[in-house]
Amino acid sequence: MIALTTPEQISYYRLLTLKQGLEMEIRGFRMCRGRTCYSIIKKEFGLKGNKQRVYDQFVKIIEEAKG
Repeated sequence: MIALTTPEQISYYRLLTLKQGLEMEIRGFRMCRGRTCYSIIKKEFGLKGNKQRVYDQFVKIIEEAKG
């Protein structure tokens, strides 16, 4: 069991979850409700491009956040 206790840990975990969701969307999986991870990432981080290009840019953002 993992305990996320700080806001930074929770924020980083959210980034990883969005990344995993976008990977699944690239592979063709679709969620039945709500917004896609692709649309959330594009809006919150101001990224542009297709799913693969957004994914590549987002991975760089996560690497910087891990720092």
